[in-house]
Amino acid sequence: MKAIQIKNITKRYGRVTALDHVSFSFEHGRIYGFLGRNGAGKTTLINIIANRIFADEGEVLIDGLPARENMEVHEKIYCMSEKDLYDSSLKIKEIFKWTSRFYDHFQIDKAYEIAEKFSLDTEKRFPALSKGQQSIFKLTVALALDVPYVIFDEPVLGLDANHRELFYQLLLQDYEEHQRTIILATHLIEEVANIIEEVVLIDNGKILLQEAAEDLLERGYCVSGPADKVLDYCHDKNVIGQEELGALKLAYILGPREELPENSPLQISNMNLQKLFVKLTENSEINFPASEEAGNQAPIL
Repeated sequence: MKAIQIKNITKRYGRVTALDHVSFSFEHGRIYGFLGRNGAGKTTLINIIANRIFADEGEVLIDGLPARENMEVHEKIYCMSEKDLYDSSLKIKEIFKWTSRFYDHFQIDKAYEIAEKFSLDTEKRFPALSKGQQSIFKLTVALALDVPYVIFDEPVLGLDANHRELFYQLLLQDYEEHQRTIILATHLIEEVANIIEEVVLIDNGKILLQEAAEDLLERGYCVSGPADKVLDYCHDKNVIGQEELGALKLAYILGPREELPENSPLQISNMNLQKLFVKLTENSEINFPASEEAGNQAPIL
């Protein structure tokens, strides 16, 4: 099977369980949004996949091969890390050279082309770069690696709006030319909402849901208007959150939309992905039924 398969992964730090029997897959040839609040277990799982730390239980398979300390998967996966893992004495161009020696599929000419588009000075040493330029260097290496699976862990930290937009353009262009699995772990959910094909949401060390982004958004909506009318409308509905502003009320609902009668004082609008993420992770008791398409792929806590 061409996929990253996470099988029954558990990781503990003392009495704290960071990951609790996590099982799901990142299939080949899709763009994933891997979302979770700080401390949800997202970075821990990424580090296990990248072989930087090891699980206490379970295993990770990459295209059917055990990932743990296995050089056979070296050319299959790369993880752009939020942490700085580079020799501070080396210039950027020297790190490019060493990366090409560690990875047969590193395209050094492409790395220089991307660096030029971002105005990245390859004569500088990594510590001399600004936070944004350090992120640019990291994503440049990731984009220049022709491997089947690439994980971007907070790829746009410190980048201004223009550079973030350029990154998303290059990412989509790369995906169209060399279809592979791209995993975006980010807090800027709305920026990637139109890019990602599938959402994996982790919370409190467990997978809360996994579903196609389009299907997920179709199952959530907002209703707003006078508080008493909103309360009437919400009767017997799966309300995942509410907000009030004076006499007005806004409710976030999961489930099929119910048409409003003519001249209704209420308004119905779409719920964006970030708002859905916030509401789902605010309350782990929310009843989130799996869609017919998702089947058992979207476990509910």
